[in-house]
Amino acid sequence: MGYGIIGCGMMGQEHIRNINLLPDAHVAAIVEPDPGMMAAALALAPQARPATSIAELLSGADIDCILVASPNFRHVEQLEEIAATRPLPVLVEKPLFTDPADEARIAALRQRLPLIWVAMEYRYMPPVAKFIADAADATGGIRMLTIREHRYPFLSKVGDWNRFDRHTGGTFVEKCCHFFDLMRLILRADPVRVMASGGQAVNHRDERPGGETPDIWDHGYVLVEFAGGARAMLELCMFAEGSRYQEEISAVGEAGKIECLVPGPGRFWPAHLGPPPVPQVIVSPRQPAGARTVHIPVDPVLLSAGDHNGSTFFEHRKFIDAVRGRGEIEVSLDDGWWAVVIGLAAHRSAREGRAVELVREFALP
Repeated sequence: MGYGIIGCGMMGQEHIRNINLLPDAHVAAIVEPDPGMMAAALALAPQARPATSIAELLSGADIDCILVASPNFRHVEQLEEIAATRPLPVLVEKPLFTDPADEARIAALRQRLPLIWVAMEYRYMPPVAKFIADAADATGGIRMLTIREHRYPFLSKVGDWNRFDRHTGGTFVEKCCHFFDLMRLILRADPVRVMASGGQAVNHRDERPGGETPDIWDHGYVLVEFAGGARAMLELCMFAEGSRYQEEISAVGEAGKIECLVPGPGRFWPAHLGPPPVPQVIVSPRQPAGARTVHIPVDPVLLSAGDHNGSTFFEHRKFIDAVRGRGEIEVSLDDGWWAVVIGLAAHRSAREGRAVELVREFALP
């Protein structure tokens, strides 16, 4: 399976390292406008054909599928170009889009591309996958779901594009669409109402890329009410890189509670503290009381290939199965759409100080 890759910055290079681990796939061609990032990508995939445009990339017979890992605000136009030029199967990085005005363009892509898979790596982290598989039985039906991410600030990207809402969609879209996707997946329901509070308290306040002050938020809370009555909450803090675990997920129901603890990228773990913590899933039934902890170690080879707890490898393996007709599309255009819309609604709620009713304010699929 020959991949054509559009965008080879930090995330694109993680994808290349994981594609390199697959026995039945390779990077065939790359388009990346930044010379430094192109050189780094070709060092990881020396067999790849460098291209100067998407049209040139798509012209090669060596391409079987496309990965879009460019900056957020480029995704929609690049998907449209692929659809118009050579509609191959596409794995597109989150977020699917950033602007509410693009909803109609996303809807039009349904009929123009044969397969679109939205990259939601957090689904495929081994401890999170275990949590998802066991949550219904452990809780007897989830009534409350909480996701906490305490992590490091946004990293530097080419041109500092990720410092501005107009390029990212805002933090609740750029960073948190992963978690809103998990909420829908875990609860097996769609949201109806969103309430949020957030802002910029610590990070990037003294930066002036291009002479501008960044407006990207670094913390917040989001409360989401779902059809069927379940409630979910996100707590995000991006100036908490000293945390032992980066993600903590808990679900509670009539029968009990289940938790998931996921460490951050190993390259950020302080060496003087010894080995980084191992991911855990903890099940705490109400009767009989007593927590049971399961450690979920991840293959060190997969950990070293990226910052997402090995998930990018598992995501590509499933994507290739779908392209070959051996598996289903697990993260659909609708899934990607919902994840962005919840984030957009959260920003609207926080800025306007009110609850946002999704059915009234967004064109639902």
